[in-house]
Amino acid sequence: MKNLIPPVKGTREFYPQAMALRNWMYAQIRKVSEIYGYQEYDGPFLESIELYAAKSGEELVKEQSFVFPDRGGNLIALRPELTPSLARMVAQKQNELVFPLRWWSFGPFWRYERPQKGRTREFFQWNIDLIGVNTPEADAELVSICANLFANLGLTPQEVKILVNDRRLMDTELSALGFTAEVKPLVSKLIDRRDKMPAKVWESFVLEKGVNRAQLEGLKKLLGNKNLYKKSPALMRFLDAIQALGFQDFVEYDPGIIRGLDYYTGIVFEARDMGEEGRAILGGGHYDNLVMDVGGNPLPGVGFAMGDVVLPLVLERYGKIPEFISAPAQVLVTVFDESSLKDSMMLSTELRKAGISTLCYPESAKLDKQLKFADRAGVRFVLIIGPDEAANGDVTLKDLVSKSQVKIKRNRIIDELIRLLADDSHV
Repeated sequence: MKNLIPPVKGTREFYPQAMALRNWMYAQIRKVSEIYGYQEYDGPFLESIELYAAKSGEELVKEQSFVFPDRGGNLIALRPELTPSLARMVAQKQNELVFPLRWWSFGPFWRYERPQKGRTREFFQWNIDLIGVNTPEADAELVSICANLFANLGLTPQEVKILVNDRRLMDTELSALGFTAEVKPLVSKLIDRRDKMPAKVWESFVLEKGVNRAQLEGLKKLLGNKNLYKKSPALMRFLDAIQALGFQDFVEYDPGIIRGLDYYTGIVFEARDMGEEGRAILGGGHYDNLVMDVGGNPLPGVGFAMGDVVLPLVLERYGKIPEFISAPAQVLVTVFDESSLKDSMMLSTELRKAGISTLCYPESAKLDKQLKFADRAGVRFVLIIGPDEAANGDVTLKDLVSKSQVKIKRNRIIDELIRLLADDSHV
């Protein structure tokens, strides 16, 4: 073991149990995406770094992307996000596509970040966008999809909340505090960091960045105003739409939500675990310029992205991860000896043709060893064909859960297994 080569830092290994969780999450994401009528798509895993430089932030391009030269000397990036690829794909066929577009994707991404709990360098991400509509109701649809997924996973509004704000409203309020257009991006970043440090430390940090005391006090008052949304007609319409969609309990206004400075132009939102750690689960918002920035015609949209690393931590915290069946097989066909191996293989094939997931022990071994294997692998039913069974046209069916066994005619074994497996599925 001392010479074992370790995995690359920040990557993940999906042993069968972890793979079962990933596939289950993917199935839940597919279910909620399709129930809203969204179509699945995907983009390249490799992109020119120029695509991200055209719209993504400098930090993403220079610090968080895995970049390498191809043999022609072009700088290529392992995709750190999907939105720029989506914008280009839409721009390329803008005159052919039918709008509004409702597209979703789930695939791998890479970011060169410091690995820690809830953050890896390699991850899967759900992206979903509604493109071609510029209304608060469209924004509400995307937020309702978030809430629908949480509800389907068994999470409650007391456990997770989707916090919303309006970038246009905040822009107006920051102007009223005397912040110019040049410093607003910095102020937005300061607001975004507020929940990441103690209050006094944050205040000192803000003052160090050139914000004066009066502006700091104004910012604190602004960020504490939970009724500020009433000054935004867009947010009022958005909240009415969320209520009509039936997910108002999952949604809460928060003036501190400032995200996607390089993307979003309107309503923004972020889902968070409401527990002590307050982890962000997903984030998104309304954008107006993405397609135009990669060469297309102006086209509004709204979307969000959710990585697959944090959500399992939240589900585990609240006991919402189901128990996965460890064995894909329902039946093990044993091999009594070398001479019966072919017959065991033939029986396995008959069971598989009948739709029964079946393992055939791959060699002749002591029956006790084969039974122990079935028990450890989580296979409930074992079939034994010894000399006596073969001579009489029987099969011994052993149930490792009830510890019972019975001899059944071989021509009846498929029907009996189908009956038993149907009963087992209702337990």
